[in-house]
Amino acid sequence: MFSTTWCVDCRRAKKFLKERGVDFSEVNIDEEPDAEELVLEVNDGRRKVPTIKVGDRYFACSPFDPYLLSSELCIPLNK
Repeated sequence: MFSTTWCVDCRRAKKFLKERGVDFSEVNIDEEPDAEELVLEVNDGRRKVPTIKVGDRYFACSPFDPYLLSSELCIPLNK
């Protein structure tokens, strides 16, 4: 997950994943310039966080959407 420390949607996505026992790694794009460039590239020039990588594809979950996140990751919506 590509995120920032100040992003409310990132905090919501992390909480959602943790509550469902989903392991993930986090990259803070404010601290990693290469990661910020990647986020811009995969989001058509927009700095959207959280951006999540699943396999070889990326999707942004901003604004936070639990339905999108559960669908994209094939995890239950409800804990």
